[in-house]
Amino acid sequence: MICKFFAKIPLAWQLLVKEKTRLAVAVAGITFANILMFAQMGFEGALFESAIAPHKSFDTDLVLVSRNFETIYSIKDFPTERLYQARGFAGVLEVNPVYIGLGRWSNPETQGLQTILIMGTDPANKIFRSPQLNRDLNELQIQNQVLFDKTALPTNSYIASLFQNQTTPETEVNKIKVRIGGYFSLGKSFATYGNIITSDSTFLRLFASHEPNQIGTGLIKLKTGADIKQVKNNLKLGLPDDVLILTHDEYIDMERNYWGKTTPIGFMFGVGVMVSFIVGCVIVYQILYSDISAHLAEYAMLKAIGYTNNYLLSVLGQEALLLAVLGYLPGLITALAFYKLAANTTKLPVFMTIERGASVFVLTVIMCFVSGIFAMQKLRTADPADLM
Repeated sequence: MICKFFAKIPLAWQLLVKEKTRLAVAVAGITFANILMFAQMGFEGALFESAIAPHKSFDTDLVLVSRNFETIYSIKDFPTERLYQARGFAGVLEVNPVYIGLGRWSNPETQGLQTILIMGTDPANKIFRSPQLNRDLNELQIQNQVLFDKTALPTNSYIASLFQNQTTPETEVNKIKVRIGGYFSLGKSFATYGNIITSDSTFLRLFASHEPNQIGTGLIKLKTGADIKQVKNNLKLGLPDDVLILTHDEYIDMERNYWGKTTPIGFMFGVGVMVSFIVGCVIVYQILYSDISAHLAEYAMLKAIGYTNNYLLSVLGQEALLLAVLGYLPGLITALAFYKLAANTTKLPVFMTIERGASVFVLTVIMCFVSGIFAMQKLRTADPADLM
């Protein structure tokens, strides 16, 4: 069936290339719709990737959070006691408390204030996946010294140049002077300008009203060979119900679902993809309808000499497929360039994925075939009697 379908493509191709201007307009329209879809999906992906970057950086098996937890960017604290209670359960190797809060960072170059995510931990606890970051935690043993997320800064920034020159930059967080003892890379998000890691004692100085026995996240490492599901169930049954026990993946998914389903930002990106799809459908429909109208006499002639409606409809389907491919390729190339520019400009994780590329291609094919189905109604009106 596929061979027979493609065996008839030359006629569809000849119909398309006969009017080169119309073909160029069609390809440009589909390309435009593809770029819009890629842009919406790219920024939606950047929203999710940037939001879950802190979560993915933790080296942990289970995570303890407040029962009311929704997002790390509006943290709900819970008693440290719960985490230390978890340490007594079978299979638990170690537990590490993490203070989390949003602070105001004063840019020493622009003197502007920006919201930044601050994570406080005991420098002796190696809680991150990055070995380099774990080694740099030693810098936090100095009071009021912090690690700063360098991806939030332009490469030619004042602070970056100071650090490269072996100078320890100073700035203010929550109106308290701190020194930047090192850099790490997580990236900006839609909620914050960047990230800072501090020691637990420095965190409590930056947030003077914060209760020391209240933490934002508890990280639980299990012993080798421990059954993570069994330990999770034991903790769920044994701890008070003011906390949630999550696997690392569930912790990440909870944040992703918050941005995708609870906030209007995720909804807006979804609507943007839908609008782009509809725009593409309208453009392709107009092109195919115009093509059929311009060649209605030829279609009627083909009917008169014995070609069936099904054959003519298959030719129109081939035109739709060809338009989908011709419009997708320049759209993909343009999107790759756009992603690179957006990532460099915004410092957000905007990048192409195989899944996204495949999704847009499938949407493009569907878009063209849906348009073709509506345009086929005009083709059915081709009547050999009109040639008399």
